[in-house]
Amino acid sequence: MSQRDLVDLRDALRAFAAARDWDSYHTPKNLVMALSAEVGELTDLFQWLTPEEAENAMKDPELAWNVRDELADVMHYLTRLADKLGVDLVEAAFAKIDRNERRFPTGSLTPVHVEKGEL
Repeated sequence: MSQRDLVDLRDALRAFAAARDWDSYHTPKNLVMALSAEVGELTDLFQWLTPEEAENAMKDPELAWNVRDELADVMHYLTRLADKLGVDLVEAAFAKIDRNERRFPTGSLTPVHVEKGEL
């Protein structure tokens, strides 16, 4: 993992958009649509691979380059969307892990009901 963090990435994406006067186009709706499109492009890379081929995707130099590129696009749009909505992605992700710990206790195959407001 990189020593740089999501704050660095958020700030770089803000500066990139501002330098190109794109901020007005980076609405939550547009960012969600772009994020969805990029996830689709990532999905396309794996669509017809066998499970074994998918597990070894990063051993194929061309596929690995494309996977990294699409993951970066997904990360960029997700980070930009969270920034526009005022969501701390790291806090939200850890809160979701905590919620899932309560919903899916170890040793049990049956989920426990947790209210959405407990997120």
